[in-house]
Amino acid sequence: MDTVIHTDKLTKRFGDFIAANEITFEVYQGEIFGFLGANGAGKTTAMRMLCGLSTPSSGTATIAGFDIYKETEKIKKNIGYMSQKFSLYEDLTVLENIRFFGGIYGLSDKQIKEKSGQLIESLGMKGEAKKMVGSLPLGWKQKLSFSVAILHEPKIVFLDEPTGGVDPVTRRQFWDLIYEAAGNGITVFVTTHYMDEAEYCNRISMMVDGEIKALDTPAKLKQRYSAISMDEVFYELARGAKRSE
Repeated sequence: MDTVIHTDKLTKRFGDFIAANEITFEVYQGEIFGFLGANGAGKTTAMRMLCGLSTPSSGTATIAGFDIYKETEKIKKNIGYMSQKFSLYEDLTVLENIRFFGGIYGLSDKQIKEKSGQLIESLGMKGEAKKMVGSLPLGWKQKLSFSVAILHEPKIVFLDEPTGGVDPVTRRQFWDLIYEAAGNGITVFVTTHYMDEAEYCNRISMMVDGEIKALDTPAKLKQRYSAISMDEVFYELARGAKRSE
């Protein structure tokens, strides 16, 4: 499998505080990779470095084949990003949001027109295309946000707790979109605090106090820690944490 994320001892310091400490791992093309940890574990800091938004203090990494120090703009063009807090402009219509982000991602007018129609059709949102995003139910917003994040067919999409506050049925529908994207070769790098969602990932990394304490498939992690659920694995690892937000 092709490696799309490679890190070696990637570290971020803020003065004497080490937010992410020598994290080393690889993520492969088309993989759904879960990046888990309690508040304060260093997940957000690590993700910001991987997205080219924060310069590491030391260590090395390549994202979608590009150097994390020298090629951050190329990294940004080859990834998608969706956060729980902000992904769409609520005072723009569904169609306006799609067109706006298509422009940001560098798509041509022809591509934007074609992809807008395809996206609205696939999401079953023909009747909502001219509605303000702010008027849509949260579940629809989240599905639209994800679809917009991969509009330009990036190599990797970073999802930062994408299903927070969404009901269980909509969460499962959202994961159907994730499986579809992964099936099309897009690598999905996802943080979540829902441990049942961790079960949906191909592999999982668990961060504690800025360090990766475990990395494997859900089945192997449960076996290693004699656990029946990822909740139990998480509590076993996180209970020794010394810091929190």
